[in-house]
Amino acid sequence: MTHKSISFAALAAGCTMALNLSAQTASSPKTFQVKADQVYGEIAPTMYGIFFEDINLGADGGIYAELVKNRSFEFDTPLMGWKEQKQNNAEGSLLVHNQGELNGTNRRFLRLTSKSDNGGYGVLNEGFRGMGIKKGEQYTFTVKARQQAGSTMPLVIELLTAKGEKLGSATITPTGTDWKKYEASITATATDPKALLQVVAQGKGTVDLDMISLFPKNTWKQRPNGLRADMVQLLADMKPGFLRFPGGCIVEGRTLDERFQWKQTIGEVENRATLVNRWNTEFKHRHTPDYFQTFGLGFFEYFQLAEDIGAAPLPILNCGMACQFNTGEVVPLDQLDPYIQDALDLIEFANGPVTSEWGKIRAQMGHPAPFNMKYLGVGNEQWGEQYVERYKIFEKALRAKYPDVKLITTTGPFPDGPEFDYLNKTLRSLNADIIDEHYYRAPEWFQENVTRYDSYDRKGPKIFAGEYASQTVAIASPDNKNNWKGALSEAAFMTGLERNADVVVMASYAPLFAHEEGWQWTPDMIWVNNLQSFGTPNYYVQKLFSTNVGTHLVPIQRNNANVTGQDKLFASASLNQKTNELILKVVNTSDKAQEGEFVLDGVKSTQSKGTVQKLRSSNLEQMNSFANPTAISPVQQTVQVKNKRVKLTLEPYSVNVIKVKVTPSVGQYSQNTK
Repeated sequence: MTHKSISFAALAAGCTMALNLSAQTASSPKTFQVKADQVYGEIAPTMYGIFFEDINLGADGGIYAELVKNRSFEFDTPLMGWKEQKQNNAEGSLLVHNQGELNGTNRRFLRLTSKSDNGGYGVLNEGFRGMGIKKGEQYTFTVKARQQAGSTMPLVIELLTAKGEKLGSATITPTGTDWKKYEASITATATDPKALLQVVAQGKGTVDLDMISLFPKNTWKQRPNGLRADMVQLLADMKPGFLRFPGGCIVEGRTLDERFQWKQTIGEVENRATLVNRWNTEFKHRHTPDYFQTFGLGFFEYFQLAEDIGAAPLPILNCGMACQFNTGEVVPLDQLDPYIQDALDLIEFANGPVTSEWGKIRAQMGHPAPFNMKYLGVGNEQWGEQYVERYKIFEKALRAKYPDVKLITTTGPFPDGPEFDYLNKTLRSLNADIIDEHYYRAPEWFQENVTRYDSYDRKGPKIFAGEYASQTVAIASPDNKNNWKGALSEAAFMTGLERNADVVVMASYAPLFAHEEGWQWTPDMIWVNNLQSFGTPNYYVQKLFSTNVGTHLVPIQRNNANVTGQDKLFASASLNQKTNELILKVVNTSDKAQEGEFVLDGVKSTQSKGTVQKLRSSNLEQMNSFANPTAISPVQQTVQVKNKRVKLTLEPYSVNVIKVKVTPSVGQYSQNTK
């Protein structure tokens, strides 16, 4: 009876009320409680840093600004990168001489004989997929040369376009039969990403050539033998806490003979060894047989770069094991002493006084002051009992002489599985300082594992998230992309790293650089060609986190729980006690906008306005490119702060960094800081 007596008007009113209630629920803000007076840990100054490895033409052909490939003819194929030139049918000959042990690491030189009165005979260097030459820029040409008895033959040095058009030239005339260094400056008349360097004789004669080199004058800090300024600037802009070098699997080598040996990368550049790069033919889909390491960018330059960009130096050394994905060679335990001595000597090179053997060499290279190295990695991505056996020997020797240097150990290449479990348990039982964990996984993995470190032992070893990157297709697939989907997932994961910064003291994306025509592995943080460089969306995520890091951790919660993916929202919060700023990082991985209200508890007062930096795209496949390098990049806006509350629309697929100046409660820091 009652249901029949209900009027249509009443029914309509009830439906309207239900719809309004539903709409209110959908649009109601998500409330975040920030407890600024409950500091629960410190954030290490090294929290966000840079991992460098010479992969993807990262060093030679990349950040190392040398434009000549195989400048000293030390590649396995001595004339790789060079071509004989015969202008106007000129005649002559090229002969590579090998002095063997007489000249240490730089054994070969080129003997050029011109047999034409009019000259025009010489060589052409192709550079690294060409040479990036810019109009109006100066380029410094240098060469070691000597004339054969009776010769006084000038050499014309020319920059050419890919079509053979002249971009600039200079002339040098080597004299005498002793090796001397000659230098010339060339100013480019046009821009060309595929330029070539030509050296041709004028007249008849014979000349010996070695260390044929071309550098832009405008290197980072205008240094000879310097680095590409644009690439270093991208690193400096991140304000990184550390620089890990030189890798990576490159530390291990395909074989032990091909391992990275730091002592062969210091001193005079011409005396540094040349070595095949272990990424030379690693991947069938990207064979790069001309990929060698000249070590012009050596350990001294790595330390110098770290100092330049304000990062703590973090070298990694071979522990007596070659790459286990390749040969897996090991040094017998009773023959490990040279490897340990290399580690001890490296610490002295970095930190020792100028009166010490290796500190003196550092000073002779132009840096009398110590580099203040505090961290050293023992091995890269090793696993198994053989690693533990060798690590124990390293640890004993290093602790005895340098107890203050923190040692980085490894749990292998995977974030889980039997290799990881064994090393994680064993290294914890050995009270390791810092354990290096790596994860190359699908975007979904990063969101699903944001709570990975919530349950880690707070009194156990610290964690270095040494290599991670979202693999959008599959691990090591050449089809992986630096798209927004991957970067957004990494941002979500990084809120978990930061929320657990009392355990995680270092984190770095990998790999760092990739040349668009010389890469082996994707994805990568920064892409370059011969003239340009740009940061990917992944780069801007890293930069956003590293340039907005606090000093201490404070809770940010919803419904009394950490924000770890509920409603596809992720968050972390920190307090910068140096600037009195609250820093909130909030990631929305959903396809819908969500209203957020942030209640700032535990502070005496706040400023009326704060800032929010937003990084977003509605297209998960969006990437940055040479044509549009900032398609995804941060935008900063002002936000209102009323009654210690911030209201903000969290846009779909967005990373948001909110900063608010606060006045702390009396005694807040000293009472709560661990």
